[in-house]
Amino acid sequence: MPTFLGVRFLASEYVTGKTHKGRIDSLGLDENGCPVIVEYKRHSNENVINQGLFYLDWLLDHRAEFQWLVMEKLGKDVAGQIDWSGTRLLCIAADFTRYDQHAVQQIPRNIELIRYKLFGDDLLLLDLVNSVSVDDATTAKADAASSTTTAKAKPVGKDKTAEEQLSQAQPVIKELYAALSGYLVALGDDVQEKHLKLYVAFRRLKNFACVIPYRDKLLVMLKLDPDTVALEKGFSRDVRNIGTWGTGDLELCLRTMADFERAKPLLDRSYGES
Repeated sequence: MPTFLGVRFLASEYVTGKTHKGRIDSLGLDENGCPVIVEYKRHSNENVINQGLFYLDWLLDHRAEFQWLVMEKLGKDVAGQIDWSGTRLLCIAADFTRYDQHAVQQIPRNIELIRYKLFGDDLLLLDLVNSVSVDDATTAKADAASSTTTAKAKPVGKDKTAEEQLSQAQPVIKELYAALSGYLVALGDDVQEKHLKLYVAFRRLKNFACVIPYRDKLLVMLKLDPDTVALEKGFSRDVRNIGTWGTGDLELCLRTMADFERAKPLLDRSYGES
């Protein structure tokens, strides 16, 4: 799960109790600290989406139980930093009908449809077919249309949220963020932009870039091996042994459009290798 989906494994065949009478295929926590339900189906005619939604509602109603599971498996610190607003459902099946793809667009939940294909005995392809992102999975209403607009993040301790940082950023940094965001999203049809509390994650099935905005700069975390990059003082650095927000071992500091141009080859690499 970490390799294919960027999700830390918590449990499989998780029983949801005598009243609910369910059995969740897999439970996990993604790299952004958001709960994840994964449902697998071998064929395209199995009702994986409705079943997943059934479990998703159960999860949002049983947060304490999930938090306890995280505490047991990953520790108290991780359990205390769960981001419920990004709770996700991943449906993995051999294929999906056009009705499935249309249906998820009408549902105000974070849902991703992933098609799998086997080639021989040793090659597995996971293809993101469709995805929906909502502002906050905990407050989405059944009669609301699905939304991909920016979430208004909630304050976290003394740290300003990513939205607060962007709103207070210098005009040149706001322009820089707009250019960077547009470039990252345009790298492929499978790119999703997710606004979290302290940073903005750009992901395919997994994060490939995380942007942390400040008043006078943007920090971009990339999933690249710093040993394969010619580090430049003031522009790029190895953060493998440094505590940072977001995910990735290489940090870029962007202050100008010229920095953005220098970063493009590395952005492309992180997308391609993710």
